[in-house]
Amino acid sequence: MKSIWVTLPSLAALLLVFACSAREQTPPRNAAADLGGTSWQLVKFQGSDDKTLTPDDKAKYTIQFSTDGGLTARIDCNRGRGAWKSSGASQLQLGPLALTRAQCPPGSLHDQIVKHWEFIRSYVLKDNHLFLSLMADGGIYEFEPISGSKPASPNSPVTIKGPV
Repeated sequence: MKSIWVTLPSLAALLLVFACSAREQTPPRNAAADLGGTSWQLVKFQGSDDKTLTPDDKAKYTIQFSTDGGLTARIDCNRGRGAWKSSGASQLQLGPLALTRAQCPPGSLHDQIVKHWEFIRSYVLKDNHLFLSLMADGGIYEFEPISGSKPASPNSPVTIKGPV
């Protein structure tokens, strides 16, 4: 009889552990929920050498992420369309851009951004700003929301479609 009393508290503790582990948990954040349907303009680029570059006009450097995996961009005097995808939390890969080919003025960040585009591998949302990081600690692009655009939200249910 003594062993039954020892077993019942053990059984109760075991059931409590199973009940707690079966609770619905908050899903991890993902790029589709964070970025889909948002629009951003460039604030600055911080290079791995601590060199900071700022655009002459933020509105000339924009990215709009659609909820279906497409994107549109303005890179100074050129405009483009492309795709984006995420294979995990905070991971981001931008596909090739179909970009107009106007010659931008001296001092433009166009050539640098186009060169870095394919090397963006992750993102962070902090203080309502979007930070896009280049692979191998190559630098970070900081964006702010475009006035009047949908704020980034980790709770928006969307799916990513289309190849990158």
